[in-house]
Amino acid sequence: MKTDLNQKGVILIVDDTPTNLEMLFDFLGDSGFTVLVAEDGESAIARAEYAPPDLILLDILMPEMDGFETCRRLKGNELTKDIPIIFMTALSDTVDKVKGLNLGAVDYITKPLQHEEVLARIELHLKLRNLTKELQEQNLHLEAEISERKQAEQKIREQAALLDIATDAIILRDWDNIIHYWNQGAEHLYGWQAQEAIGKNANQLLYKPETVSQLQNIHKNLAKSGSWQGELHQITKEGKAIIVASRWTLMRDKDGQPKSILTVNTDITEKKLLESQFLRAQRLESVGTLAGGIAHDLNNILTPILTASQLLQLKYSNIDERSQQLFKTIESNAKRGAALVKQVLHFTRGVEGKRTIVQVNHLFSEIKQIVEETFPKSIELATNIKPDLWAVIGDATNLHQVIMNLVVNARDAMPNGGTLSISAENLFIDQQYARMNLDACVGPYIAITIADTGIGMPTEILDRIFEPFFTTKEIGKGTGLGLSTVRGIIKGFGGFVNVFSQVGKGTEFKVFLPAVEAAVIPLSEDLELLKGNGELVLVVDDEAKILETTKISLETYNYRVITAKDGIEAIALYAQYQDDISIVLMDMMMPLMDGVTTTRTLQKINSQVKIIAVSGLATNDKLMGNAAVKGFLAKPYTTKELLQTLHSVLHQESMSVESEKQWKHGVRGIRV
Repeated sequence: MKTDLNQKGVILIVDDTPTNLEMLFDFLGDSGFTVLVAEDGESAIARAEYAPPDLILLDILMPEMDGFETCRRLKGNELTKDIPIIFMTALSDTVDKVKGLNLGAVDYITKPLQHEEVLARIELHLKLRNLTKELQEQNLHLEAEISERKQAEQKIREQAALLDIATDAIILRDWDNIIHYWNQGAEHLYGWQAQEAIGKNANQLLYKPETVSQLQNIHKNLAKSGSWQGELHQITKEGKAIIVASRWTLMRDKDGQPKSILTVNTDITEKKLLESQFLRAQRLESVGTLAGGIAHDLNNILTPILTASQLLQLKYSNIDERSQQLFKTIESNAKRGAALVKQVLHFTRGVEGKRTIVQVNHLFSEIKQIVEETFPKSIELATNIKPDLWAVIGDATNLHQVIMNLVVNARDAMPNGGTLSISAENLFIDQQYARMNLDACVGPYIAITIADTGIGMPTEILDRIFEPFFTTKEIGKGTGLGLSTVRGIIKGFGGFVNVFSQVGKGTEFKVFLPAVEAAVIPLSEDLELLKGNGELVLVVDDEAKILETTKISLETYNYRVITAKDGIEAIALYAQYQDDISIVLMDMMMPLMDGVTTTRTLQKINSQVKIIAVSGLATNDKLMGNAAVKGFLAKPYTTKELLQTLHSVLHQESMSVESEKQWKHGVRGIRV
């Protein structure tokens, strides 16, 4: 262990000549050094290990262990290898000097020793030693700093990787809304790559111009409270409207001034759609309960009025004509009120009319005649009524009312003319279809479709069309009970109705009525004809139940199946198995990456990819003309429709006329 007795340093002198030791001891001591001595190599090594000196003066010519061997052992020892060694020798042979330097010595002093030279060389090498120590310490400090920086950088990389793993969109923008960070979740949600988004104004990139004003109040609140959260309406790169749950956190600079905003956005578009459907059902139920109660009370009021008006006409049959007319007015208006109440009751608890087996074909003949004789000539009628329609159980008059009401509504939606399409077909709803539609049950149905090419309806109106007393018609031109009555009658039949509408393009009502089971022909033989030949199908859908049921259906009929829960996973699987995948079944409405974007990405991987588009919407204009899309399936779909579409695409070079019709009009269901 070294003891620092003097700031100038500790010198170990190794020499077997006592006079040399004594002379150097006195001279160096007087010069301010702490001096240690050793008379042979062994004792020198022991002293140096115990208390390492700052420098060693080492004689070469010594008995038993000479200076060269002593130097070699000192340099080979971890404790003493860094101590500078100066050889003292009377030898002048260059070979010996080179040998000593190769062993690790830093210098030579030739005997007889000159005090000034010895002192100068010692001070020079001690200074070099101190500088070396300082440099080593600085290197160690620098290495520690580099290590810390590398660890910090690694931590930042890990955190960045975690941010990219997150499915939420994480965005950092400055106080002027310029984007500085854009994670992979943001790329998937909005469609903009990081290099496209960074440096852009977030307000211009993510919002429609008319909605930007709502952000001003958010900025004001953020500056005060430091955080904000709520729902925002935004747009993607493709112009698709989305709803996000947004959390904003204000980041300040060292002076406490607003510097940047960290935003975390979660896509809740699908969630809001489901909430809307649920609230709509709740609203209809609540309104129905209220309307039912009012209708009951109105019946109690109208019954005595109607009865009294009839009795008064009998009692005062000889009264003047004007009074008789007043009695008839009371009676007729009481009857109108009763009919209105009856419509409300149809909505609230269905229809309890006479239930018989109804052959519906003749109803369409009557409807067709009425339309051709009474509707404007600017409206073109197109019908596709299958001749072998199954029968239904219910009231023929009520069913006639349903179809007529929908046809009249279609007429009113086309004030400037257009095409009114009426079709009816047999449909067997299997387990695959029933799991996709909560109102459907496994079994035979008749599917009646009434479509127009009229003005269409926006979402806010579509959500309310079945509410009693809700109407978009002018005052005096509608009670708002037509569609609520339609829904009540269909409900009384045990059926359900789906509506699809697009502003400026038209509306389609599809009515499903349970058919008489005795008329159903087993479909197993037909399905056997549509079996696959072991082709590998990639099924892409964000609904786990749909993935499961579709996989089971396809595997039952000799297809191999791999599934992906979103577009990102689909791309990865397709890149891995593209040589084996025969066709892709692609849902169009998915979070993170929708079907349109995924389809275009798959086309870049393989321009010959075959895709069947699947959607719950009636049309898919975005994919019209896309060469990769060979067919269209509308949700919910049956196993037979699924197999027919796959068989058609896999065994034909181009879509059939019927497939093109399905693609353009989004026809739902399957013809049997």
